[in-house]
Amino acid sequence: MKAFLILEDGTVFEGIHIGAHREIISEIVFNTSMAGYLEVLTDPSYAGQAVCMTYPLIGNYGICREDMESFRPWPDGFIVRELSRIPSNFRSDLSIQQFMEENNVPGIAGIDTRALTKILREKGTMNGMITTGADFSMEEILPKLKAYTTGQVVEKVSCKEKYTVRPSRSPGENGPLSGAARFDRKAYERGEREARPTLVRELNGAGLQVALLDLGAKDNIAHSLAERGCEVTIYPCFTSAEEIIASRPDGIMLSNGPGDPKECTRMIREIRKLYDTEIPVFAICLGHQLMALATGADTYKMKYGHRGGNHPVKDLMTGRVYISSQNHGYVVDTDKLDPKVAVPAFVNVNDGTNEGLAYTGKNIFTVQYHPEACPGPQDSRYLFDRFIRMMKNPTVKGGQSHA
Repeated sequence: MKAFLILEDGTVFEGIHIGAHREIISEIVFNTSMAGYLEVLTDPSYAGQAVCMTYPLIGNYGICREDMESFRPWPDGFIVRELSRIPSNFRSDLSIQQFMEENNVPGIAGIDTRALTKILREKGTMNGMITTGADFSMEEILPKLKAYTTGQVVEKVSCKEKYTVRPSRSPGENGPLSGAARFDRKAYERGEREARPTLVRELNGAGLQVALLDLGAKDNIAHSLAERGCEVTIYPCFTSAEEIIASRPDGIMLSNGPGDPKECTRMIREIRKLYDTEIPVFAICLGHQLMALATGADTYKMKYGHRGGNHPVKDLMTGRVYISSQNHGYVVDTDKLDPKVAVPAFVNVNDGTNEGLAYTGKNIFTVQYHPEACPGPQDSRYLFDRFIRMMKNPTVKGGQSHA
């Protein structure tokens, strides 16, 4: 069946319908990752957007549910050059076509994704429609496209009540602690509030209690802490700072998430209260932006954002450059940053935009990218160890002793 992608500048791409049979209007963004399409599809940060994959063949290794970053896909639509309908992978549970149908995600294949990406890079991110209706009217569609906004999507993707991820014990519940692997989010959705995964790892965080504010968290954030021995309690985005503080955590994580950070006004107020404590804080992506807004800084929308697994980031503390996984369309404006509050700690090597902050006199550091990245790159996983050292030794503030 034919399908059409219509952009708000009037550009029309004709291709083949894939996935669910429904029409959508969404913000069109592109991702440059060569692998990890399942992790992209199940990343809550894509809520309110339709994703174009620049790599030309998508779906060749199928869908392995064990690798999902949340319990369901979040993008409104999926755009690819070629969709592989016959996966070749012994771990595959089903094809990507079946997965999209199962989760009501529509899409389009067979278009020139390079041409689409060039348009978005030159003109900036724009809205679009995916439809199978060939008799569309541009006069009717274009006003609808220009009017679309992602809205307040954080509440949509966040968990609805708190739950806990604990390191497993091996062999058996009375044995010594082992590290934790990813937890069973579907078990959580069924009402089983605790999950005990199994991967063994060095337990430098054993005994530490971490409060994770779920702004659209990828499962691998809790997994990365639990596999180091931490017990992680995940809180919904609307949780008050007082409730989190009352639980007496050793540290607080602010997760990634979707949408415009300035629309998260309630969360910004609560994060300011967390900033005013002495509890160590590590924030990722949207959490990084909200902490900046909570302390008087500003954010702005990028022309087309950073989305992919190949973005070089320089750690200004060590001078080392890491390849990072990223997914964001907004960035902190360092020109409006008060050095008495925070200073740049990481910078994007390609365009010089801010990639993280160290907070002056506080046990707080934040990053714009994803150290929990799976399938990778995993260059920045050391940041979780830095956070653990901060929780264990919070006396030296500003993050400078935690390289």
